[in-house]
Amino acid sequence: MTQTLRFIDTHMHLNAAEFDPDRAATFERALMAGVVRMVEVGYDRESSRAAVRLAESDSRIYAVVGIQPHYALEADAGWLEEIRQLAAHPKVVAIGEIGLDYYHDRAPHELQEQLFRQQLELARELRRPVVIHSRDAQADTVRILNDAARGQPGIMHSFSGDWAYAAACLEVGFHLSFSGPVTFAKAAELHEVARRAPLDRILTETDSPYLAPHPRRGRRNEPAHARLVAERLAELRELPLEMLSAAVWQNACAIFQLDS
Repeated sequence: MTQTLRFIDTHMHLNAAEFDPDRAATFERALMAGVVRMVEVGYDRESSRAAVRLAESDSRIYAVVGIQPHYALEADAGWLEEIRQLAAHPKVVAIGEIGLDYYHDRAPHELQEQLFRQQLELARELRRPVVIHSRDAQADTVRILNDAARGQPGIMHSFSGDWAYAAACLEVGFHLSFSGPVTFAKAAELHEVARRAPLDRILTETDSPYLAPHPRRGRRNEPAHARLVAERLAELRELPLEMLSAAVWQNACAIFQLDS
């Protein structure tokens, strides 16, 4: 029996200005590629509101709401209550993207950690998974997750790192989400992680419009390319694409509490 291939983009920014000329066509290309579920992820208050509006527009789109560390300085007195209210929407499936970013370093580390912990606590209160943004902050990310998120469902968004970091995230109980860089020829450490991670703990994403996979590297990324990520993961794990895609689908449905 031939199984219908279904793919999911667990992390996109289809509301980005880069898609203003052809947002509807981009969505249709994703469906044609078999990417039949997509998750729009917020990063500040306005993008979180927009994510909910986009999710309301189509049954195949879901939303994630939260404040990314880049925007920590913009979080005024009412931000946490607004995220709580947005998270009550039935199409919101997680709190994110939240975490630490010491690469761009747009906010003091102490403030980044404060917002990170507040949103981890909110997610626990609401019984929602979390979507983690971590760049050049591996040690502090693992420290905080061990302290404040152990046993809580979560996703390491666009995972980049070696096996030791991956193992630490897996030990906390989190999933690893792979994006375009796993398709790059020289990404040896990431290839090792993709091979060794448990099949029931991996996800696919695009982070559109960023991180386009090979052979579209350097161009605008889009949700249809989640299929290319899945194809590369299947190659690395020496699995039929049908098996890989089915596993990722089940993983995403489980963590986001969606019907399979």
